[in-house]
Amino acid sequence: MEPGGDAARLGPGRAARVLPQQLLLLSLLPLLLGRGLRVAAAASSGAAAEDSSAMEELATEKEAEESHRQDSVSLLTFILLLTLTILTIWLFKHRRVRFLHETGLAMIYGLIVGVILRYGTPATSGHDKSLSCTQEDRAFSTLLVNVSGKFFEYTLKGEISPGKINSVEQNDMLRKVTFDPEVFFNILLPPIIFHAGYSLKKRHFFRNLGSILAYAFLGTAVSCFIIGNLMYGVVKLMKIVGQLSDKFYYTDCLFFGAIISATDPVTVLAIFNELHADVDLYALLFGESVLNDAVAIVLSSSIVAYQPAGLNTHAFDAAAFFKSVGIFLGIFSGSFTMGAVTGVVTALVTKFTKLHCFPLLETALFFLMSWSTFLLAEACGFTGVVAVLFCGITQAHYTYNNLSVESRSRTKQLFEVLHFLAENFIFSYMGLALFTFQKHVFSPIFIVGAFVAIFLGRAAHIYPLSFFLNLGRRHKIGWNFQHMMMFSGLRGAMAFALAIRDTASYARQMMFTTTLLIVFFTVWIVGGGTTPMLSWLNIRVGVDPDQDPPPNNDSFQVLQGDGPDSAGGNRTKQESAWLFRLWYSFDHNYLKPILTHSGPPLTTTLPAWCGLLARCLTSPQVYDNQEPLREEDSDFILTEGDLTLTYGDSTVTANGSSSSHTASTSLEGGRRTKSSSEEVLERDLGMGDQKLSSRGTRLVFPLEDNA
Repeated sequence: MEPGGDAARLGPGRAARVLPQQLLLLSLLPLLLGRGLRVAAAASSGAAAEDSSAMEELATEKEAEESHRQDSVSLLTFILLLTLTILTIWLFKHRRVRFLHETGLAMIYGLIVGVILRYGTPATSGHDKSLSCTQEDRAFSTLLVNVSGKFFEYTLKGEISPGKINSVEQNDMLRKVTFDPEVFFNILLPPIIFHAGYSLKKRHFFRNLGSILAYAFLGTAVSCFIIGNLMYGVVKLMKIVGQLSDKFYYTDCLFFGAIISATDPVTVLAIFNELHADVDLYALLFGESVLNDAVAIVLSSSIVAYQPAGLNTHAFDAAAFFKSVGIFLGIFSGSFTMGAVTGVVTALVTKFTKLHCFPLLETALFFLMSWSTFLLAEACGFTGVVAVLFCGITQAHYTYNNLSVESRSRTKQLFEVLHFLAENFIFSYMGLALFTFQKHVFSPIFIVGAFVAIFLGRAAHIYPLSFFLNLGRRHKIGWNFQHMMMFSGLRGAMAFALAIRDTASYARQMMFTTTLLIVFFTVWIVGGGTTPMLSWLNIRVGVDPDQDPPPNNDSFQVLQGDGPDSAGGNRTKQESAWLFRLWYSFDHNYLKPILTHSGPPLTTTLPAWCGLLARCLTSPQVYDNQEPLREEDSDFILTEGDLTLTYGDSTVTANGSSSSHTASTSLEGGRRTKSSSEEVLERDLGMGDQKLSSRGTRLVFPLEDNA
């Protein structure tokens, strides 16, 4: 058959119709094959995407489990540190070892664990890739990153200098043991500060109130400015010799002076308490350190708020200076008011409810109200340290009297345990941070200059103020006390917490490193030398806390009265802080009866037209008990002419004068009978069972007819 014969037989028209159909099929074949291939490829890519998503979820779960495990290990590390510290403390107390305090011991254990974590654990994460965002002119606290259609959230941890971009910590374990600074402020500091106010021995505190306030406020300000100016000279020297690699302003030096002026003589006070050292020296040191912390934190906040007008934000500006002073006064007074108000509210709640029938609920409410004071002050822009301190003092003075016996014991023990654990945790973390903190800046010149500056600042703080205080004190502060106070200027938890709160800049990192080394030195060296220093300065030890110093004491002169038995009363009169005497009568006659179950009935102290209000606010216990409720912590000091007591129709003044329709004196077998008001005065004067003749007056007012 000839080729093309079939086509010829079909005819030319038929052949023309067949050829285009074949060509069309041939042309559509690649398209159909391509579509099928794409469908198959899409199906395979979908399966691969599902597998990839499942793998990502599995990897995320594994990372979460690993992170949880590392969190548990880091917390377990600190718990083991505290456990080891407690056991070693017991051994030291059993062996009567005093050259090293428990806080110094906790720091040593922290150093050991820090060395192990730094050099004994391998890196567990790869180096992350750095992304450039040149279009932005500032850092964002939270960042959303789009990675292949998935959004991831990142938070800001801080700035890294270009020279350290390749040395970012790659050990996840070291990252875990580095706590957020807010943990120290919101969790660890409140129980420490509250315990200081709640356990305050008011008798000796108020006896030296004027001196304590002078040391805490004026002394801290003097120390801050002296240290700040000396460190500014050190910074200028570092710039000349080429040891300063970044900016360090005068305000930074003042900030360092403020945070390093916060003293924490916990080691010295613990040894004082154990050896029963002189109670007035203990009161001066303890009172100064308690209020000094509050002043230092408010002072540092005021320095940070210093913002001069104009382009140079670090130049001196009188308007900005006075604004900072106003901020200091406003923050301190506002924090004080907030703490006192919270304590008053707690006292009213515990007085006018029957929570004392349920000690567990009472203790829980007391704990939550006390802790919330710190957070409330911080949330309102005030300082929680000041608020919780004065809340503790107010709770001890008022609320404590309304608590049941079980709640009194529980609250004392609860905050004592929390204080012990929090303080030792902080000191353990200090030792750990020396090796685990990623932003240390060690400058030998700055460190040596800081040691010299704090020594000179402490000397300018103690000696001139003591000289001026002695001009107005009948009860002089001796040279041996001044030397001991100079020696006891340790730095501790508050200075560390203030320094670690902001380590973003080069200057703040250098401050933190230097503060850490200063704390190490003062706790180990100064704390360890406390006992020899007490012996060298001939300071009394083994003293009963309720015993007054003898007349021939070199540290405190005891005033003599008209007779040998009048020394106690006259000494009390002269030792009383005038500021305390101004408000004591008002507190005893009005505040105590309103807020507690003690004190004279308000029906006898308020005007007659307030009778209804007085009956509503006066506790029934006051009427049931003829004499005011005795308090464990009511050893206050007052003069004999400032207190006036009124019971019924009898008005009794401490100087022996009275006006009454029913008052009478009597002798029983040549011996006078003490009245209720007399016992109040003796107890408040802290004279206990001393002979009443030491006051020079004797009052007898039978109260049976006035009931």
